[in-house]
Amino acid sequence: MSIRALALVSGGLDSLLAAKLIQNQGIEVIGIHFRIPFCKLDPAESFAQAKIELLQFDLGQEFLELLKHPRYGFGSNMNPCIDCKILMFAKAKELLTDLKADFIISGEVLGQRPMSQNKQALRLIKERSGLGQLLLRPLSAKFFAPSLAEKSGWVKPEALLNFNGRRRGEQTQLAQKLGIVKYAYPAGGCLLTDPSFSKRLRELLSHQELNLENLKLLKVGRHFRVGENARLVVGRDAQENNLLLQLAIEEDYLFSPEIKFAGPTVLMRGVSTPELFNLALEITAAYSDTAGFKEIKVCSRRFPDSRDKEYQVVCLAKSKFVPLLI
Repeated sequence: MSIRALALVSGGLDSLLAAKLIQNQGIEVIGIHFRIPFCKLDPAESFAQAKIELLQFDLGQEFLELLKHPRYGFGSNMNPCIDCKILMFAKAKELLTDLKADFIISGEVLGQRPMSQNKQALRLIKERSGLGQLLLRPLSAKFFAPSLAEKSGWVKPEALLNFNGRRRGEQTQLAQKLGIVKYAYPAGGCLLTDPSFSKRLRELLSHQELNLENLKLLKVGRHFRVGENARLVVGRDAQENNLLLQLAIEEDYLFSPEIKFAGPTVLMRGVSTPELFNLALEITAAYSDTAGFKEIKVCSRRFPDSRDKEYQVVCLAKSKFVPLLI
């Protein structure tokens, strides 16, 4: 009988190791990666290297709804880790029938994350997602009751491990043993664990502006709250300037200094007034290399209009706008 497993994939090393361990048991493994707006890791290259098929599914909108009211709260920043895993595990369970799979594996390591990978949390995630004995955690399986895959003899007990805690030396050694050389290092794959990004996200939630378009914008540039219903984003380099042009949506305002001056692309989103428009012009000039000029011309257009209008703007000190910085 052919056995097939679905491997929940975060993009990091642990999930890749878990998938490879089970694949080496002669079991067909399909990687399942749920994309959310906050994940910085792309598992495609590492899973191709391991010769494991990878399917990716978008979970953006459902995750945003979860983020508004996570049942089990947040971690140290805006990371609702337990609710996030319950959602993803439940979605993976829905795929079992369509993909003709027998069980699900995860790369979680007991004790690695204080909020979501302690024994109580791991038990809660397994039960609340509805997976129960369908879930196998190969890297820490020795610490848990046998799963269906173990009881059914699909997986050999000696192939399962007892990794525990936050040190990662064992994972690195196992990767070398399995011939895995390309993988993401544990440097924080989720933006929700980043304090600066979390601060911006809280501010966005407090103004009831949480949507996918605003989240994409939240990852770029310096952010200013210029009005109750308006924000300004200032590009910090050429790459961010180009990205802001790509992220502009209908009715956004775009600003930039006249061509002879180096400076940012600035995007304003929300309800504009003449006062806020003038403030956006001033902030654009303040972050431009004005080379000692007291005034410069700043160009502006309302997306998707491609025609620029020019405005003469007094160059003011950046310190005037510091209180508006998010």
